[in-house]
Amino acid sequence: MSTDTRSTEAAPDATSRHGAAAGFVPPTPALADFHTHTLRSDGILTPTELVTAAAATGVKLLAITDHDTLAGVRELRASGETPAGLEVIPGIEINTVVIDRDHVLEGEVHILGIGVDPDDDALEAALALQRDARRLRFEKMVGKLRDLGMPIEAALETLPATTDEDALGRPRLARALIAAGHAESVEDAFNRHLSHGRAAYVPREGLGPREALGAIRAAGGLASLAHYSEAPDHLDFLRELIDMGLNGLEVHYRAFDPDTVRTMRRIATDHRLVWTGGTDYHGDRETYAEAHAQFWNPPEVAEGVRAALADGAN
Repeated sequence: MSTDTRSTEAAPDATSRHGAAAGFVPPTPALADFHTHTLRSDGILTPTELVTAAAATGVKLLAITDHDTLAGVRELRASGETPAGLEVIPGIEINTVVIDRDHVLEGEVHILGIGVDPDDDALEAALALQRDARRLRFEKMVGKLRDLGMPIEAALETLPATTDEDALGRPRLARALIAAGHAESVEDAFNRHLSHGRAAYVPREGLGPREALGAIRAAGGLASLAHYSEAPDHLDFLRELIDMGLNGLEVHYRAFDPDTVRTMRRIATDHRLVWTGGTDYHGDRETYAEAHAQFWNPPEVAEGVRAALADGAN
């Protein structure tokens, strides 16, 4: 199995979660990527910069899956700046709160909504509630850091502005800690200050899996469980999520080693889940081209996603 791919909002591009499996060389360049982030949530590239970088690598199909906001997708649609030959799919990633499941570290699992309708009012209402909870958590962690003698308010002002300030997360806190001289890297900031059990950590509140899955499916999206390498040991929980509306599983995740990919393929096939795959690109440690070079998404993944969306993701 791969190294720690926990169901948590870990440090972007940390080796344990967002870095490629050691020594992996993809057999062919990936033409599709269904898991990416922009500056509109916790990435570092603007939507235009991300799609430009992806198109330059040869990607033809890209899902932008920012946390709890579709602002980046809407921004691209309004600007008309998507490169020729690249299709952008509206997407979302929702960090859902799980109760009474000890194996779910930090009490959350991440669900991707691929191909959602960005104009769906019910989905936007659900995301607005999620962003409210995210903002309050962010503010509490800023306060904890201040009480610990690590004020970051001034450093936050130096970071690039986001379109949706309520879609902020721990990666932004980590970058502010670096700017203020309290951490050496995003991963260091998480390990010493921002992760579960550390002094500045605040538990997440917000949507549960049932509410998130319902909102995604009602908005026409494919609901895929992200980077859940624990699946082989917790099939009962996976089946509960399927009963709630889960219909996809991230099989080709950049940090998964080949054995994990084979296992996830089998599980997805056995449970009739659509295969998805993505880089989970944020940009703190590498360019998109470097991340893409470590990632493989075979053509059948894109074909399956397209078929599911054409069928209304039912």
